[in-house]
Amino acid sequence: MIQIRDVVKRYGHLQVLNGVNLEVADGQVVVISGPSGAGKSTLLRTINGLEPIHGGSIVVNGTNVHARGTNLNKLRQEIGFVFQHFNLYPHLTALQNVTIAPIQVKKIPRAQAEAKAKELLTALGLKDKMHNYPAQLSGGQQQRVAIARALAMDPKVMLFDEPTSALDPEMIKEVLDAMKALAGKGMTMVVVSHEMGFAREVADKVAFMESGKVLEEAPPEEFFNNPQNPRVKEFLSKILR
Repeated sequence: MIQIRDVVKRYGHLQVLNGVNLEVADGQVVVISGPSGAGKSTLLRTINGLEPIHGGSIVVNGTNVHARGTNLNKLRQEIGFVFQHFNLYPHLTALQNVTIAPIQVKKIPRAQAEAKAKELLTALGLKDKMHNYPAQLSGGQQQRVAIARALAMDPKVMLFDEPTSALDPEMIKEVLDAMKALAGKGMTMVVVSHEMGFAREVADKVAFMESGKVLEEAPPEEFFNNPQNPRVKEFLSKILR
């Protein structure tokens, strides 16, 4: 579903991605971890073309994301993106936040878009919050609205950029539970996260990034119990208690 080959990304003289290689199969959940500044979030943003690249290639569902002539607006309809800070429209209700893109971008009739949005919000435990504005919702509720908004476009892939890092500890479980349910339905997911419990339970593969490179990738059992790279061992020794 996603093929990342030798990807290079620079900001001026700073090279933030330094020959990244990673594959994500259809239906796989891949969790990317690593220290701050490793390039994890930048990598996610290159997958749906929010950031240009300076070398290598990224192919999503058969489309070369950064090739000249690629219709990024069309491609992004297939790639759901859930941000760290929700990015909901504050002047729209939860229901309106979820329906706006299907109506305006996909030209889906309002009644059809609203029916799907209500179904998604209900499945995410927000049946009684549909007509609330973001300011009336907790952080965990806002993030679940953001997940529903991404799912409303029927994406082939979901990208999550540290979706729980801005939440209070009590709110984290409800968002992770929503993501687990999504993974259980076979959604292809790439998740940048330090939630190691989630990675152990849900990921098919865990990748560790540092200095713009993937230093190690392995199934969770192998990654956590028998890491091969000394830097990965050091990182895990500090975050696993």
